[in-house]
Amino acid sequence: MANTIDETKIKTDLYDAVNGDWLKTAVIPADHSTTGGFTDLADNIEKTLMSDFDDLRSGKLQPTNPEQTEFKKFYTLTTDFAKREKDGSAPLKPFIDRINGLNNYQDLSDQLADWILTGLPTPFSFDIDSDMKNSTTYALFASGPSLFLPDKTYYAEGNQAAAQLMPIFTNMMTQLFKLAGYTEDDAKTIIDQAEQFDRLIAPNVKSAEEGADYSKMYNPRSLDDIAGSTDKLDLKAAITALIQGTPEVIITPEPAYFDALNQLLTDANFPLLKSWLLVKTVSGLSSYLTEDFRQTSTIFGRALSGRKEARSQEKAAYDLATGVFDQVVGDYYGRKYFGEAAKKDVHDMVVKMVNVYKKRLANNTWLGKATRDKAVLKLDKLGIQVGYPDAITPLYSKFKVTTAEDGGSLLSNVMAFTRIRNEDEFSKWNQPVDRTRWEMSANTVNAYFHPFHNIIVFPAAILQAPFYSLKQSSSENFGGIGAVIAHEISHAFDNNGSLFDEYGNLNNWWTEADNAHFKDLAQNMIDEFDGLPFAGQKVNGKLTVSENIADGGGLSCALEAAKGEPDVDLKAFFINWAAIWRSKATKEREQLLLSIDVHSPAKLRANVQAQNLDDFFNTFDITEGDAMYKAPADRVKIW
Repeated sequence: MANTIDETKIKTDLYDAVNGDWLKTAVIPADHSTTGGFTDLADNIEKTLMSDFDDLRSGKLQPTNPEQTEFKKFYTLTTDFAKREKDGSAPLKPFIDRINGLNNYQDLSDQLADWILTGLPTPFSFDIDSDMKNSTTYALFASGPSLFLPDKTYYAEGNQAAAQLMPIFTNMMTQLFKLAGYTEDDAKTIIDQAEQFDRLIAPNVKSAEEGADYSKMYNPRSLDDIAGSTDKLDLKAAITALIQGTPEVIITPEPAYFDALNQLLTDANFPLLKSWLLVKTVSGLSSYLTEDFRQTSTIFGRALSGRKEARSQEKAAYDLATGVFDQVVGDYYGRKYFGEAAKKDVHDMVVKMVNVYKKRLANNTWLGKATRDKAVLKLDKLGIQVGYPDAITPLYSKFKVTTAEDGGSLLSNVMAFTRIRNEDEFSKWNQPVDRTRWEMSANTVNAYFHPFHNIIVFPAAILQAPFYSLKQSSSENFGGIGAVIAHEISHAFDNNGSLFDEYGNLNNWWTEADNAHFKDLAQNMIDEFDGLPFAGQKVNGKLTVSENIADGGGLSCALEAAKGEPDVDLKAFFINWAAIWRSKATKEREQLLLSIDVHSPAKLRANVQAQNLDDFFNTFDITEGDAMYKAPADRVKIW
């Protein structure tokens, strides 16, 4: 690979030198907002699975387990476009009627637990995750709802993006309500009231930047405190019914929202809330209805991301089916296209990266011994999940499809499964945490670290070229999947992950001096990225700090591992590092991500982190005066 790159161009711009020829000719598909390394892999997997599942539907391929049998029935339902046209808006009607039947808060309060289990919207959200102070047990979390616009910052006075986007949202919703049988005047009244309520919510929820700081997530409140947040709804009765118990503590990542709830849920605001519930429901369920509904429901999302077209009917049906049966699909993909041999090979690579990290910690010059020892212990306890889970989660055995012949519609099945999923989720409260549970399906091109569980997960889909291949040299693999693996390990020691101990408990295991030093180093990473120009806007260093720390630590660790191999080739290492970030996106998507994404833009991830490593300058003979040069004092080094 190294021989195909004009290395003199690397002195000016690593990312452009590696990806420039591709960028000149790459075309973003009309139904995409981006194309590139990650997207290409996802598209290829989609093509493969759509072909396989066409064979499954036609009978050429036989299901290998009961869950696949139900998936086949459901996929048949999502692709029965004639049935969806015939049903029209009828499957939506029971849910609209249920909201229209609310005359006051008491009507909602009387059915609140069932309402939540059904999957209908509420002006708050409850979910289950590990107790941040006792990671062996599941706890109840309470947060604010999502907004119509991507982030609360869009609601600030004078925000230009909101001025462009809100009319598009309003127009889309007007069309959807008309398709659902409303007059234009009635639709406009409902949408206007809903947007008023949404604007009342916005100041009280967290922005993406605020939400990215895990140190402010743990705000325990008693059941009585949460219940006392509003006198209009009996939250105590709803919560105890949902979890079949009485929680001593509810974790509240957005305490300011519950402080404001009483002022939101007033008698004067009831019509606004009711309209907000209608808008949320109609927008949320339209993709399961006719083609007109589905196409119309994508208008706002396409404007946000710059996609020119909606997905085709066939691809959208695939999305719906695989989204509902995600772990069943992942199990099929992992077993057929990844296999045990690759699973073991990559697991060994992860262990190797963990050992490199341990060695680096042992030689760390700025951590005290007590903190270093705890960091190594955290690595010793790190859970590693590679490829696909050993078994399909039992939840999916409960999904039984009601076919069209038996009177089932696509939406009725989706809502039945939603209820099963919600009941299963709330039943976990106060139960032991399952650290082996996967939160991503094996056919997902991604990876993650879960700080509450102290586990890293690498789905099968990302474990292919250019990230990883037996045909690539060890240096290429370390510049690809090695850096990704070490990135996820580094999350255990970023500004958020470092707050959690080896068991995933929120627990300060740092000495005061080490913690102060780490905060200074993290601030260096914030400063390095903050304000960098991109897509006509600027990078938010605080929003992206955790991912930037993980990128820096990951690349540095992967570099050390590559240097330990007999066939080391640092040019190939850095070139493949830049290649995996190859990406072309619409300006709308780039600007959206700058507002809400905790990751920096791909080009900056490739270039800036390479500039933090001394070996990068030595490898390509980059000196003062070259555009890629960065003075040693300005190179940010944490891990």
